[in-house]
This record gives sequence, C-alpha cells and structure tokens, in this order.
Amino acid sequence: MIIIAFSPNTSKVLPRLLCRRFRHTAPIFQTGKKLIMYQFVRYGHIEKIYLTTRDISILRAHGWQFVYVPIDAPSDFHTHHAHSCVGLSKCALGLRARFIQTPLGLYRYLNRK
Repeated sequence: MIIIAFSPNTSKVLPRLLCRRFRHTAPIFQTGKKLIMYQFVRYGHIEKIYLTTRDISILRAHGWQFVYVPIDAPSDFHTHHAHSCVGLSKCALGLRARFIQTPLGLYRYLNRK
C-alpha cells in the first residue's frame, strides 16, 4: 500500500503563493510494519523518514490529510527523477499525468479514482 500525504504548510515560497489548500505532498510506503516517508527537500535531495502509526496521527492533528492507494510500492522507485514533491508522489504512483502540477491537483485526481 502507498499512502500519499498532503500538508497545508511548506517552507518554500512559491507553493505558499500559488497553492491554496495543500502546499506539500509526500509518498509513504508501507513495507511490512514499517512506514517510510520520502520527503522532497530540493532537486537531487530526498529525505527518508521512518514513521510509526503514532506519527501519522500526530501529522493528522497538524492538518495533514492522507489518501490510501491500494497498490504495491514500486520496486524500481527512483527518486532522482523528481523535480518537485508532486513529481515525487507521481513517480511513486507510476502516474504519467502531465497536467497534474500542484498538490491540490494530485489530491483531486486521487479522490476521483
């Protein structure tokens, strides 16, 4: 299972100006009992953050929303192709939708499916 997390906050300036509801997104892979969040920091730098179910509830209390996608984590997930947090999440899901450029656009797309 892949979890796509959406945050209303970001440290970047451009998403704060352009994005209304969600300003950041991050894929979370569930491997066994472990949860691994891939956090996009800048091009070429992706942080791996290990989470627990308690961490998920803490993030939810701080405004994060989660979309659970019932697909397996890709074995060929390469983080070096992502140019943004949305690109990273699209790579995790295997999406090739060029029109999805913002976290809100990705959120709406996933909720329609």
